[in-house]
Amino acid sequence: MSQFMQSVDDRTRMAGANRLEILLFSLGLDKKTGREEVFGINVFKVREVLNVPEITRAPDVAAGIEGMVSLRGEMVPVINLAHFCEMDVEEKPDILIISEYNKTLLGLLVHSVEHILRMEWSQIKAPPTIMANRLGGLLTAVSELDDGRIVMILDVEKVLASVSENDEDEQAMFEDIQAVSTPKMILFADDSSVARKQISKTLDAMGIKYISAKNGLEAWEKLKELADRATANGIHLKDHIQAVLTDVEMPEMDGYVLTKNIKEDSRLKGIPVIMHSSLSADANITMGKAVGADYYVPKFNPEDLSKMMFQVLEDGASKTS
Repeated sequence: MSQFMQSVDDRTRMAGANRLEILLFSLGLDKKTGREEVFGINVFKVREVLNVPEITRAPDVAAGIEGMVSLRGEMVPVINLAHFCEMDVEEKPDILIISEYNKTLLGLLVHSVEHILRMEWSQIKAPPTIMANRLGGLLTAVSELDDGRIVMILDVEKVLASVSENDEDEQAMFEDIQAVSTPKMILFADDSSVARKQISKTLDAMGIKYISAKNGLEAWEKLKELADRATANGIHLKDHIQAVLTDVEMPEMDGYVLTKNIKEDSRLKGIPVIMHSSLSADANITMGKAVGADYYVPKFNPEDLSKMMFQVLEDGASKTS
């Protein structure tokens, strides 16, 4: 299946045009619904797709981990995605998707893969409220395919957090976070519930007030509304919002387009944009800079995020290289 995937860096070029590629896959026939649903994962997060190799069963691992596989000498934890989606399927998974977040690898067992589909982020929608808690709360976005099927985009970052979370370790992450000296306000956007929770806890520990959004379009609408209000009151928006923190891949409008819009709106002049992403490819940082992002910080490390926020809001240091 090596020809099935191409370079992540090559695909990054699409992001500035609000496009993405989705790897479509199945978890098998769900005995509870009698249907075989279509799922998707952003190709940016996929490192490899391969037939399931021998899995080494390991004791004392997190719940949900099937075992480990050796990938060119690196041990990769493997989870059964149907288990996390609370699906009852009979078919044995045949395919292993190797997913990458901040240079951390995770193997996802799935029943089969279909193909890679190029889409516009504007076609990817937040799930209706009635569907939001389906699949163990992993559903983060939906879209309709040309053949009428609904593809469900999973929050695989939540899977990664679920298999690695430890209450004591999580609490320790926030113990040494430094608070800002004066009140600050930022706006942040992220479609992952796990990421939003961690961002909020980090900002709370720093004493930073915030406005949150679940995707780029929602963030952009809120910024425009705030800019209109500031203009009507004869003030600069940067005096109210000191920074924007944005994820890269989000339904309806990605972080690249959001950043580009911010930098092209004179009412938002002087507000720094910080890209906050689990996408590891260097090309993602390059693309962020190309659309005007001022800083880039990896996800899921409250200490790194707090240091970046302190740098932006307190130190006024030069842009991250």
